[in-house]
Amino acid sequence: MSSKSSPSPSPSASASASASASASVASEWGGWRAALGCAPRSLAYYRISLGVMLFVELALRFQYLHAFYSDEGTFPTRLLRPQIDSLYSTICVLHCRSGALSYQRALLSIQCAAALCLAAGYRTRCAAIVSWALYLSLTLRNTWLAFILDRYFHYLLFYAMFLPWSSSGGGVWSLDRWLERRRRRRGGDSANDDDDDDDGDDDDIVVSPATIALKLQIAWIYLDAGYGKYSDPLGGWTFSAHPLPALDTYARHTVGARCLYALLGPYGLRLLTPTVVWVELGAAPLSLMGSYLGRGKTVWTCVMTAWMLHLGIAGTVRNTILLSLVANVAWCIYLPPPLLASAPGRASPKKGAPRNGAPSSGDDAGLSHRKNLPSLVAISAFVAGSVWFEVFSAQCDQSMKHIWSTLLHNRWNVFVGAEEYVTWEIAPGRLSDGSVVDVWSKNPSGAEWDMPGAGAPSTSTARAGRWRSFPYLADFASARGREEEGYEEGFALWDYLCKEWDGENGVVPATVGSANTGSGSGSGSGNGNGNVNGNEGRRLLRYNFFMLQADVLPEMGFSKTRKRLIRSHECGGEGIAGDDAAADADVVASAADNATPAAGREGGGEL
Repeated sequence: MSSKSSPSPSPSASASASASASASVASEWGGWRAALGCAPRSLAYYRISLGVMLFVELALRFQYLHAFYSDEGTFPTRLLRPQIDSLYSTICVLHCRSGALSYQRALLSIQCAAALCLAAGYRTRCAAIVSWALYLSLTLRNTWLAFILDRYFHYLLFYAMFLPWSSSGGGVWSLDRWLERRRRRRGGDSANDDDDDDDGDDDDIVVSPATIALKLQIAWIYLDAGYGKYSDPLGGWTFSAHPLPALDTYARHTVGARCLYALLGPYGLRLLTPTVVWVELGAAPLSLMGSYLGRGKTVWTCVMTAWMLHLGIAGTVRNTILLSLVANVAWCIYLPPPLLASAPGRASPKKGAPRNGAPSSGDDAGLSHRKNLPSLVAISAFVAGSVWFEVFSAQCDQSMKHIWSTLLHNRWNVFVGAEEYVTWEIAPGRLSDGSVVDVWSKNPSGAEWDMPGAGAPSTSTARAGRWRSFPYLADFASARGREEEGYEEGFALWDYLCKEWDGENGVVPATVGSANTGSGSGSGSGNGNGNVNGNEGRRLLRYNFFMLQADVLPEMGFSKTRKRLIRSHECGGEGIAGDDAAADADVVASAADNATPAAGREGGGEL
């Protein structure tokens, strides 16, 4: 190492070096390495955005811990354990170990910390492993809550465990890289530090089994989704769809949807509907082709089109914002290096340095292959398992009581047809003081049978997020007699609404530290004094749970509301399900028969 310091380059020399480096990368980008590999900066965008979105999702999950993950909620661990096998118990060992609310909060806090480490690039591979394992365990704790967002996180985190974060500049914009440089400076290794400060290899292509598998996984997601729409037997995603095209039935529940309708009108939405199918079918293949041919602008056009599609979904379909943003995260892996070049001042790669992540010698190549072997085996087994599950598995293997439906399910054909009707829920209940309230929307003025609206007509305003799974759970658990298998699960589900209402209205003491939830027996006296905070009159005695529907009509219209009684439930006592339930005449208002049309929930597919 020379003791002389090299002179600082002039601004013109720096600009020339930057232009030379960018031109070199642009000229060499293309071929199979570009199609199947990733630029380290693309990996950095992927890592940061995935970590941030994961943290947001986990932070939002805190509000559902009491209702869906604790022993005081809708599915206690004592009811889960007898239903699962030893493999399920092993994979879900942490979240199924205890249903204490404090324990579940501690686990979720660890998950949030791991997500932040992933976003910051601190111990990146370890953070990805912890994030994937804990997210899988959390999903298995209550599989009835899982929907397509969880499937996205499951696959994106799985492949993140094997991505080349530390090879050929893969630690771009990471805390690990900054700490390594700091360690070298303190150790006096100025030569290697100077080499690291040269970011000329930050746009070199790195190829690994994980980059190949992840790119192909993204392509499969959109091909499966697009083909499901294309092959819809009713032709809901075609221009000639009758009576309404799919976009006209889904995009009507937000202010953005109303603005889109005002801008395009019925004919414009009919024209726009088929373009969704072709974007899903064509974006990924064209991106791969553009990468192979070295056409950066083609790749960027495809990526931006996919991003705009998901942003449009987020703005026009309620409860899809986070899902759309996570879907956009996946496309970061396709970003080409020439259009990710850094600011002026970058030095060109050192003479003799390998380009496009290629090893510089046969020994290095052999070492690279040996390092990739474990990830190749793990990814191959995972892909083979998905093929087995979708093609060859028996019906019992697909049961929610086994891990395979959560671990290996890899289908994405949602929203495959136009929505024919919308559904929403109400739960009019009788209090001990004789008043009637809506337990579901927590409306003290009683149940409103007309469709709700907030800015734009929408039936998702009462309880959003993970609560959207409750009506489907309720329908599943509605016909459970005391002697039937699953009675306890159904009763715990239904009786939770009683406990929640009483806890929030001071009838029983709320769980310490819980937000907007209650606990305790729906029929007990709380702390033993018989009257807690003087609100005994607010105790919920019974309620009826209704699922309401209305047909989707042209011109943003809806038919008259029709109702279906799912359950009549006595708090702390018996419940009668479905058509056999005798409705309380004072609770079930006759106004339901005259309810006026408004608007509905986006209830056609998984959101």
